[in-house]
Amino acid sequence: MKSVMVFSDGACLGNPGPGGYGVILDYQGRRREVSQGYRLTTNNRMELLGVITGLESLKEICNVRVVTDSQYVVQGIKQDWAAAWRARGWRLANKAPAKNVDLWTSLLDLCDKHTVSFEWVRGHAGHAENERCDELANLATASEPLLVDEPYEASIAAA
Repeated sequence: MKSVMVFSDGACLGNPGPGGYGVILDYQGRRREVSQGYRLTTNNRMELLGVITGLESLKEICNVRVVTDSQYVVQGIKQDWAAAWRARGWRLANKAPAKNVDLWTSLLDLCDKHTVSFEWVRGHAGHAENERCDELANLATASEPLLVDEPYEASIAAA
């Protein structure tokens, strides 16, 4: 099985606001960068979507090490928060509805498909790949075309 590194970061100008993600995929020193911006979203959604995009880019089942500065993503997986929310019908321990269910569902499904480990790195601390992903994510927030984060915008309209 191939071993791949996925570096990811998300950004949002305002929260909510225009957002984007940046991803670097590294397989045996060959790198590919991916980024995309959205017209209205949240930082946590972009953090999740970056990791999801990286995992969805893989053409076969792989061993994957995800490196991100998002405690939300890392703790959501490593502390089994997301799995517990799913087991409770996407409810938090206090019975409140979980947020970003669409993205957590995708991420959990991808983690079931691949062998994935998560590593947290401090943001803006000189980690080369994290710094590059941050740059890609921030550039994406102002790039055209900005996509519509349909699940997020639909949830706002329904509220």
